[in-house]
Amino acid sequence: MQIHTTAEPELAWQEQALCAQTGSDFFFPEPGSSVREAKYICRLCEMRPACLEYALTHDERFGVWGGLSEKERLQLRRT
Repeated sequence: MQIHTTAEPELAWQEQALCAQTGSDFFFPEPGSSVREAKYICRLCEMRPACLEYALTHDERFGVWGGLSEKERLQLRRT
């Protein structure tokens, strides 16, 4: 039995990511809101490395990706 996914092969990790099961509210909070819950979920997720790589490669500027906030990803890019 072959399972077909709707995502591109390089995005297949998104279907397995814990954020796909919890909803985007935690990961794209209102400005000034805490990202603590999103980071906690990310720490438990096996897809975290792929998520962070995707965010850095595609210059994602909003939300928590791979366990890092916008500011943290910006700092990582500068180093």
